[in-house]
Order: sequence, then structure tokens, then C-alpha cells
Amino acid sequence: MFALAPEELTAIKLSLRVALWATAGSLPFGIAIALLLARGKFPGKSLIDALVHLPLVMPPVVTGYLLLLTFGRRGLVGAWLADIGIVFSFRWTGAALACGIMGFPLLVRALRLSIEAVDRRVEQAGATLGAGPWAVFLTITLPLILPGVVAGMVLCFARALGEFGATITFVSNIPGETQTLPTLIYTFTQVPGGDAAALRLTVISIVISFVALLLSDYVARGVGRRVRGE
Repeated sequence: MFALAPEELTAIKLSLRVALWATAGSLPFGIAIALLLARGKFPGKSLIDALVHLPLVMPPVVTGYLLLLTFGRRGLVGAWLADIGIVFSFRWTGAALACGIMGFPLLVRALRLSIEAVDRRVEQAGATLGAGPWAVFLTITLPLILPGVVAGMVLCFARALGEFGATITFVSNIPGETQTLPTLIYTFTQVPGGDAAALRLTVISIVISFVALLLSDYVARGVGRRVRGE
């Protein structure tokens, strides 16, 4: 039952690659937006917060279609990017983009909660000792929010690993290029005799996600103890 076919191995590797790039690409933007929402006071803050979380409530197919309109070869941004050799639609990079957008709200939420929990007096103490804003962030704020960073990255990774609707709408289901675990499972459910392969990949998806969550909890606890000096 667990002898994997070449196409299944390819889909697993591609899923991990897409999820890792989606998470890594989302992280710097996630930290910036989380800081803005946690610390900023400006008109339109609620609107930005709503836009960030919009992918959570919209149908994923809608998100994928909007990405196609924006980053497709003839899209508003995609046409310009194609002229300089950057193409997202129907490429694995497009899958990473779609997965990153779908996981972004979960990343931002975890980061924002961690930032809001930081005692501002600790940061102010660092500033009074002569540290600039960047130094305060890198040496004080970032270490304090590391458990939240880890949790947010794992949530984003898990969401990216399981993304289906936005991915298949934006980059289709091309074997070896954009066919990830969810889209391959869907393919197997549509063909006669594909139930065993679909079940096998479902079990693998659950195991990968479960291991990621356990690893996240272990790392977050370790980082938390280190930050508290235990």
C-alpha cells in the first residue's frame, strides 16, 4: 500500500518545496504587517486588518482567480513581469505565491499576538541605553516573539501544504510542475482504481502535518525557555 510511484514522490517533494518557499516568502511581510497592526495607530487600520484576513473567508477559488487576473501572463502585473522573464501562472512559483497568500493571515495573526504580548517597557529600556529602532527590534523584540514566529511559520506551512482551490485555479494541475499532494489526491479520486493511492497520499499528508505541528511545539517551547532564561 505504501510503495510510492514516481509521480507521488514528485508531488510530495513539490508540495514541501512550495510550502517552504511560501512560508519563507511570507515571513518578512508577515512581520512587517503584524508590527503595523499591533503597534500602529492610523486611519484605515481596520481595513488593512480585514484585507489581510480576507483569504480566510473568501472561497479559495476566488483568490486563485484574482491571482490569475493579476499575475497571469496577461494580468495587470503578470504582463509586466513576463516581459522581464518572471512568470507565476502555471508554474510552481505561482503555486508558492498562492499558498503563501492563503497561509499569510495565519502567520500574521500568530505574530501579532506575540508582538502585543511584549512588554513595551523592556524595549523602551533598550532605547534609553542608546539602541536605535532596528537594534531594539533585532536584539529585544525579535527574540521575545520567536515562539510566535515559529508558531506562525508552522501554521503557514501547514496551510500551504494543504492548499487546493487557489492553487488549481491559478496554476492548474500539471504533473511535475504544479501538481502538489492535494491536487494529486484529487486526481486519484477522479479515476477508477485510484482510491488506494488517494488514501496512501492522504495518510502521508496527515503524517507530515502532524510532525510539523509537533516540531513546532517542541521548538517554540525550547525558544520560550531560552528567552525566559530557564
